[in-house]
Amino acid sequence: MNKLKLQTQEMEKTKKRIRSNYGEMTIDVPQDRENSFEPKVVQKHQKNISSIEKKIISMYSKGLSTRQISEQIEDIYGFEVSEGMVSNITNKLLPEIEAWQHRPLSTVYPVVFIDAVHFSVRENNIIRKLAAYIILRINNEGRKEALSINIGENESNKYWLSTLNELKNRGVQDILIL
Repeated sequence: MNKLKLQTQEMEKTKKRIRSNYGEMTIDVPQDRENSFEPKVVQKHQKNISSIEKKIISMYSKGLSTRQISEQIEDIYGFEVSEGMVSNITNKLLPEIEAWQHRPLSTVYPVVFIDAVHFSVRENNIIRKLAAYIILRINNEGRKEALSINIGENESNKYWLSTLNELKNRGVQDILIL
């Protein structure tokens, strides 16, 4: 009977301040008089939520928008994460991405694959085509490894030339099989 009563009445909520790698925020924590509520994501007395940030970054890397991530966190975990906070968390990755894009490369690569993947993007209610220029290499273990990923308007000889010149500027002197 008590469980049914708890389910039918709305639970009171208290504010809780939590920390993460990217700042602090306040969440609403449901409470009941019998102290039977057991939170699943942010446990009682827990103040650090760095693991949720990893999940946000994972969702972002899989192509979800900040709005979709915010909605997923609320659906799954039951608390609201603003789109601004999602952006702040994902923007922390930008220096790492730029460092990866400009890292020095080896002078010689035995096997390199180049290709472009075409996709449509909606921008200002207009759908346009873009190309992701991808350059992969085979590493010593026989696995493919990305050397470069660039986004361009469409696939062209001039864009490929600039992409390959970028590899040359990063230290590549010879490719045996392209």
